[in-house]
Amino acid sequence: MSEPKLSAKLGAEALGTFWLVFGGCGSAVLAAKFLVDPNNTQLGIGFVGVAIAFGLTVLTGVYAFGHVSGGHFNPAVSIGLAVAKRFEWKLVGPYVITQVIAGTIAAGVLFVIAAGKAGVGATAVRLSGFATNGYGALPGNFGSPGDYGLLACLLTEVVLTAVFVFVILGATDDRAPKGFAGLAIGLCLTLIHLVSIPVTNTSVNPARSLAVAFFVGGPPLIQVWLFIVAPIAGAAIAGATYAAITGAKNPVDVGIGNNPDVGTAPRATD
Repeated sequence: MSEPKLSAKLGAEALGTFWLVFGGCGSAVLAAKFLVDPNNTQLGIGFVGVAIAFGLTVLTGVYAFGHVSGGHFNPAVSIGLAVAKRFEWKLVGPYVITQVIAGTIAAGVLFVIAAGKAGVGATAVRLSGFATNGYGALPGNFGSPGDYGLLACLLTEVVLTAVFVFVILGATDDRAPKGFAGLAIGLCLTLIHLVSIPVTNTSVNPARSLAVAFFVGGPPLIQVWLFIVAPIAGAAIAGATYAAITGAKNPVDVGIGNNPDVGTAPRATD
């Protein structure tokens, strides 16, 4: 199978990252809370629905675009895979830039839609939090949803990003069942959100956090450093230790798992 051109890989990463931010954050902004009738009946999807939405964006994105770009859609994943020698370091920069730009475009489209509701407007969307991540107890819809402190939020993001990258590396290892990587990765991200939405509103993805913070500014943009540093640290830990923990061979080239010639599974690693 011929190797896709870099332009094709970046195009696939852009589409996948756009879908992740628009679909995941869109579910939180537009559908998590939806009140109807005079009794304010809640028909929104809530935390569980948002968690499922994020998982579905990655699951569908990996199967749609993973065979072209590897389906990272996340700077931390690209860096973690490079640390694990599953991805070329020379491609990390172009991938990360593409992911951040595509995520920001998705957040911009979502911002316009959210502000277009009658009686809402841009200021109200910003004050709503706009699916941003944060730590600590802050006024309004900023900071940690459950008022968790800096250390708790830092540890949550490091641990859960490490778990996410461990699952990606394991699901795409050539010893793993073929064809199920996208399902495992999507379900893992769903579980991650179920655990951590109350803590940090869940990042594990610097592009996702930066994208929405750009449009809100203020506390979310000030605090976004944690959601860059922690996911990258967690991903690097997973990338550096996966082979030693699981007994995987040291890859001699970019590819899936231990064998660069395996190409039947959705490729989250090349």
